[in-house]
Formats: sequence, structure tokens, C-alpha cells
Amino acid sequence: MKVIYHIDAMEAWAMTLGNVRNMLDWLHQNQESYEIEVLANGPAVRGYLPGILPDSLNVVMAQAKAEGVVFAACRNALRAQALQPESLIEKTVVVPAGVIELAQKQQAGFAYIKP
Repeated sequence: MKVIYHIDAMEAWAMTLGNVRNMLDWLHQNQESYEIEVLANGPAVRGYLPGILPDSLNVVMAQAKAEGVVFAACRNALRAQALQPESLIEKTVVVPAGVIELAQKQQAGFAYIKP
């Protein structure tokens, strides 16, 4: 299964990470292979700053990263939010443009989910 989650609002982090956790649990139970990416753009890139999300969500994100989920941030959104890529939490991938990343992933067969 190949899935890209799209998040563009800070208030959607809890639902997005909950959806990712539920999907991972199902995939593991059913022994399915997967590629999952969470792409943040717009104000949601702030969720990749240390100390911004509640600890409970940081735990879910860290566990998902350990299970191979890719967490990506749009470089254009970082610029718009006056954030430097170096300021993001560890293992956050920065992509040049979120909209291009979404289109490329969908073209490569990834399902698009926007919680």
C-alpha cells in the first residue's frame, strides 16, 4: 500500500497522526507492505518544530518514523513561515514544493488522504 497524507493546518495534526497510527496497526496485523508519507505545507509545517506539538503526538510521530513513515515539509511553506530547515525535528525531509510532491506521489500510485 502506498499512501500520502496531506496536512496544511496545525489543528489537523492529531487526526492525521491518529489516521497514520491506525493504518500502520492494520498494515502490521495484515502483514501488508507499505510506503507512507506525511506531507505538511502551509501553516502545518510548524508542527515539525521541536516543542510545538503535544508530547503525546510527538511520541506517535517518533514511533511512525521508526516504522518507516516519511515526514516531509514543503520548502515554500517553510519560507512563507520564515522557518529554516535546520530548525525542524530530526529526520524531517524537506521537499522543494509540496504541490509538486503531492502530484508526483499520486502519479506514482500513492493514494491521497487529507484528514
